[in-house]
Amino acid sequence: MTQFHAKGITKIYNTTHHLEVLKGIDLQIEKGEMIAIVGSSGTGKTTLLHILGTLDRPSSGSLLYNDEDIFVKNDDELSLFRNKTIGFVFQFHHLLPEFTALENVMMPGLIAGKDKIELVPESREILSKVGLSDRTAHKVGELSGGEQQRVALARAVIMKPVLLLADEPTGNLDPKTGMKVFDLIMELNESYSLSTVMVTHNYELAKRMDRCLTLRDGHFNE
Repeated sequence: MTQFHAKGITKIYNTTHHLEVLKGIDLQIEKGEMIAIVGSSGTGKTTLLHILGTLDRPSSGSLLYNDEDIFVKNDDELSLFRNKTIGFVFQFHHLLPEFTALENVMMPGLIAGKDKIELVPESREILSKVGLSDRTAHKVGELSGGEQQRVALARAVIMKPVLLLADEPTGNLDPKTGMKVFDLIMELNESYSLSTVMVTHNYELAKRMDRCLTLRDGHFNE
């Protein structure tokens, strides 16, 4: 079942010169599917991920979720949709250093207005799933790089999103730790019935996903 459908997505930047980064991208994301996007630097992979995650709007084209065009929503409506529907994991974890692992995981729920009493056991359960049940009270600076990325993964799924977007989630980690984080992404994808789109330069990981798409000159080459 197609959950997300990007149709004719373009992105044009008019700075010192006209730069067309995406040139009519079409992408159907099926429920539970894992898609890898690869390609050389500067081809627009992160730009596309930001549009799929509604962090940025396309210059033209549409993004359908259950046949509804998401970009007809205003910015406040988009923020609400994003918080409830989409989880993000980046190369750099973007955790809040003044808070504990548990508090970082709870943050999307608190932003959405969920009850803290309800969020604590949910967050502990997810941290346990990613192997950090004994690190919940540790602040970010007390965690290793791999542990920080696992906290970021837990935070990404606390709202039980339908789509997980990952931008080079293993790119800042050593190969062994990166493989463990990727294995966790695959486990969470199955546990939470997620659809996952991951940008990566690691072709070994990309080959393990359901589909691997190469972005080149603004288009996909499968």
